[in-house]
Amino acid sequence: MKRVLIAEDEAVIRDFIVINLKRNGYEVVEAENGRVAIEKYDECNGDFDIALLDIMMPEVDGLEVCKYLRQKSSTIGIMMLTAKSQEMDKVTGLLVGADDYVIKPFSPSELMARIDAIYRRVSLNKDVEEKNKKTSDIMVSGEFTLNMRTRSLLKNDVPVELTQVEFQIMEYFMSNPGVSLSRLDILRYVWGDDYYGDEKVVDVNMRRLRLKVEDDSSNPEHIATVWGLGYKWVP
Repeated sequence: MKRVLIAEDEAVIRDFIVINLKRNGYEVVEAENGRVAIEKYDECNGDFDIALLDIMMPEVDGLEVCKYLRQKSSTIGIMMLTAKSQEMDKVTGLLVGADDYVIKPFSPSELMARIDAIYRRVSLNKDVEEKNKKTSDIMVSGEFTLNMRTRSLLKNDVPVELTQVEFQIMEYFMSNPGVSLSRLDILRYVWGDDYYGDEKVVDVNMRRLRLKVEDDSSNPEHIATVWGLGYKWVP
């Protein structure tokens, strides 16, 4: 069963989202604020495919919930619900582990397309994870070792904590060393052909990934910017 945790303090918006989720075959657990969302996540032992989190909520805001969920799980898909005026919060949400965001007001078709895209990616990652349990595929690039079976990254034998999105980016990079990859290439590989968002999500994830893999993220040696195009991996 496709299971979603939704945290939204405005009951009218929450009800609207819940109706559309249920119509599209999702099981829904509701929370009226961030504190309740965390409690329900823990009560269900993290058994969720996706979390929809409003940024502005009482008691505990959506960004704090996002950080908490991401610390608990690298596989859950996280979507932030934002207002047009919350540009900085959208970027911050991606930096603390969100996969995507949708801007209010949104249409049912846009919302469900974005949620379905995240669910497909989450499901694919789970399938790959199960498949890789039976293999021992290892990718090595310089001081980095990517383990496809355990879905983990080592830098000089030291573990680097990655989200599933970050792992997929690293897999794409290490499969194409020295190749200039456009933002659109990366977007399609990681988020899928039917992703509705803009390419900014790629840049934000690169910024976050550089903080994890580079010795000095302001002077990256491995994730190089290809001006006017995108990025390339330098072993």
